[in-house]
This record gives sequence, structure tokens and C-alpha cells, in this order.
Amino acid sequence: MASEPSIPETDGKKPSSQEQRASLLSHLLALRKVFMISAAAAVIAFFLVFYFLIEQLMGWIVNPIRARGIEIIYTAMSEALVTKFKVALIAAAVASSPVVIWQVWGFIKPALYPREKRHFRVVFIVALALFLLGVTFCYFAVYKLAVDFFLVQGDGLATPMLSIDKYVGFLFGFIVPFGVAFQLPVFLYLTTRMGWTSHQTLASKRKYVILGIFVLAAVLTPPDIVSQVALGIPLCLLYETGILVARFTKPRDRE
Repeated sequence: MASEPSIPETDGKKPSSQEQRASLLSHLLALRKVFMISAAAAVIAFFLVFYFLIEQLMGWIVNPIRARGIEIIYTAMSEALVTKFKVALIAAAVASSPVVIWQVWGFIKPALYPREKRHFRVVFIVALALFLLGVTFCYFAVYKLAVDFFLVQGDGLATPMLSIDKYVGFLFGFIVPFGVAFQLPVFLYLTTRMGWTSHQTLASKRKYVILGIFVLAAVLTPPDIVSQVALGIPLCLLYETGILVARFTKPRDRE
């Protein structure tokens, strides 16, 4: 964990320019340590994933297609290798995220009050859980339905020949928006906490928000009604959850 930067004792007096430079230097050194440790964790995770887990990951990714009797192809000599690199980078980012988050937390923690530290922990845990819930929900409950929908549309019209690079891009472009969209209750909690909105305002704007949700779902997901509705309905439920959370959230006191 990054060491907490020391702040010079000033006995209530304004710090001199030399003391300010020393404090700034200590902060920069601590920040450099955060970056170095985080980068090292990401690089180590990448090599471990690429050399030991990439085949299992690729099998998990292409399973929804192969289960339907369709083989994935590649159309360029380097396409398969480049795709494996992309998947390994994404997996490494996920695997090293606890180290990165721990380092960032160690850097900003000295600047927070005890109550702010508790709020940060709770919000972070809830946000992470909702992101994982969104990704899991998408993969197991929505993605396979979307794959079936697209394959049925082409049935009898053409033979599917799916490029591995485009297929992986489609997969991550499909599931990541679900994880991001599931952060809606956290966003509503934060805006209510800051005093920017209230549960009465959120409830009164419900019909406009629902319209906006389905427009957003159409933008974030592939152009098919199945995935758009599959994202829109959970977002509407999450918005209602956000209203309920806002009802019991007290805006913070302003100085």
C-alpha cells in the first residue's frame, strides 16, 4: 500500500514555500509508487493470464457459438493472436484491479474524514457488486438469447462465418454496458447525497427517465430489440430501486 505522505508541522502558521515544495514532492513520490505497483501488478497478471489461462478463457468466450454447431474463423494471419492479446489484457485488468484499487485507496485515505472513509467503502463494495451482477446477468440471461436471435435472423439466408476478432468485440461490447448501466442506484445515491436531487424529483421525472433509458439501451446495445429490451427493463427496475434508496438518503450538511 502506498505510504501516507507526511505533512509538515506548521503550528498554525502558513507553510513556507520550501515546506510546500517538500509536501508536494512527498505526494508526487507516493503517487509514483502507486503507479509503479499498479503497473507491475497489471504486467504480471497479463503474463500469467496469457501463458496459463488464455485457452480456457477463449473456450469460455466462444462456447455460446460452438454450442450451436458454429465454428469461429479468423481471416488474417495475426487475428487469432491479436485477439488473444486483447482478451488477456482485459482479464489482466480485472485480475489486477484489487491491487490497483488498494493502492489508490492508500493514497487518498489520509485526505478523508473517518465518516467519508466508511461511505467510500460501502459505495465501492456496492458498485463493484452491481457491476459484477450486471455482467453476470447479461452473459447468462441475455447474451445467449441475443445470439439465438441473430442466428435465427440469418437462418436459411446465409451460412454464418464468424470472425474471432469481431465476435470478441461484439461480446465485450454487449456485456460491459450492462455492468456500467447497473451502477444506476449508486449514481442516484451519490446525487441525492450531494443534494443535487431528491426522491420526490426522481419520482416526478419517472416517465421521462424511462424514455431516456430505452433510448440509452438502444445506443449501448447492438441494434436488436431483444438486447435493448433486456437492458431497458432491468434499468427501469434499478431506477425504481434508486428512488427507494434516495428516500432513505439524507443529503450531507453543507458548510
